[in-house]
Amino acid sequence: MIPVPGFEGRRIAVFGLGRSGLTAARALKAGGALPVLWDDSVSSRMQAEAEGFTVEDLTGADWSGFAALVLSPGAPLTHPKPHWTVGKAKAAGVEVIGDIELFARAIAALPEGERPAVIGITGTNGKSTTTALIGWVLKQAGMMVHVGGNIGIGVLALPAPTPGAVYVIEVSSYQLDLTTSFAPSFAILTNISPDHLDRHGGMEGYIEAKAKIFRGRETSKYVGVDDSWGGAIFERLLDHPMRNEVSVLRPLKHVSGAYLDDGWITYNHVDLAGRIIPQKVIDLSKARSLPGRHNAQNAAFAFLVAYDLGIAEGDAAKYILTFPGLAHRMEEVARLGRVRFVNDSKSTNADAARQALSSYERSFWIAGGRAKQGGIDDLEELFPRVVEAFLIGEAAGPFAARLGETPHRISGDMASAVAAAAGAAAATGREEVVLLSPAAASFDQYPDFEARGEAFRAAVLNLGATPSGHG
Repeated sequence: MIPVPGFEGRRIAVFGLGRSGLTAARALKAGGALPVLWDDSVSSRMQAEAEGFTVEDLTGADWSGFAALVLSPGAPLTHPKPHWTVGKAKAAGVEVIGDIELFARAIAALPEGERPAVIGITGTNGKSTTTALIGWVLKQAGMMVHVGGNIGIGVLALPAPTPGAVYVIEVSSYQLDLTTSFAPSFAILTNISPDHLDRHGGMEGYIEAKAKIFRGRETSKYVGVDDSWGGAIFERLLDHPMRNEVSVLRPLKHVSGAYLDDGWITYNHVDLAGRIIPQKVIDLSKARSLPGRHNAQNAAFAFLVAYDLGIAEGDAAKYILTFPGLAHRMEEVARLGRVRFVNDSKSTNADAARQALSSYERSFWIAGGRAKQGGIDDLEELFPRVVEAFLIGEAAGPFAARLGETPHRISGDMASAVAAAAGAAAATGREEVVLLSPAAASFDQYPDFEARGEAFRAAVLNLGATPSGHG
């Protein structure tokens, strides 16, 4: 745990007792604060009481006595309308922050020479894989690495800082909205596409939330520039000396960064005479767990950060190639005869599903769930790659209408979809892929994308498939 100083003896309101809320309360208490907790869920309140926390109905509390409100990232800060706790906090002049901001303040409270390096990663897609990949590479290099945030362990539940440690933190747009001073040593924006627009009041608000990761003056900045929004943010950073761009669609427009060239991650090296020398550093055909162009982008970010942290080019490339992959993201879970089953449950929007569909010339596609704005409209150019689609959840009907003449059937639930897709794929007699890449949220049938991915894995193994040795 990372104790949070600065609130000793002061009452702090904590709303939302999920993973980040309870962890924040524990860290505040460890730092000497007096957290006061509330959640709409009775079971969550009972758990907090069992841990000895003060649980108080914040609807009737005296907000003038609070030093801050620590808000769950799941509660709206501004849109569609502010959560009721936000209104009460602002009326009382109480600041509203989140767990990432508490982490930033805990790090800033350390003596300057004892502060660990912090790598912050955000973006619409790819941030979890990039976070896990960077953590893997640094660990292989022998560094003391702690990985968490919006992936895996809540940031304040990570081990307390020690000399030489590196924190690799995935940060969502919701979490960034609740920060005021978070300025990581290294900041990565993988890409931007429309997502969570209802929570940010539209695309402009979403972009500005993501751009907050670059607020630090001394932060080394890495930006994916293949989408127009990321490109525009990079242009805003051009006068900053510590910025790199990543592109997998074209050679770099500017000097510093990495790009994809003929299947290789290529790094623009500047020699002592100031000449730009493109240097091929990673042969991605050897990266078994990083298929597809989107993973080339993730690998490029990992290489640049590792190199800037002092890891030799050859070693960084070697470690990237040994990455075992991230669960629920292009994860090959099993084989049955000549059919591979790939779990891409983390693809909760069309842009993420685009990356998966683009990685295979043919696939038997399982899609659906709770559709996001635009559904699968933007995937039409990839429909010819779909041999047949098997549709589940609330979006099954709308997705079927959008697929038109592309072969499809409404399966309804995961087990039915997996069985039907496996049978159709096996009937071709070819090497085939059954791909779960839903292009939709999971909340109509599952509590989260992890549960959806595990349901896919279970359905596949129930067919008698052989689990894959990597993922």
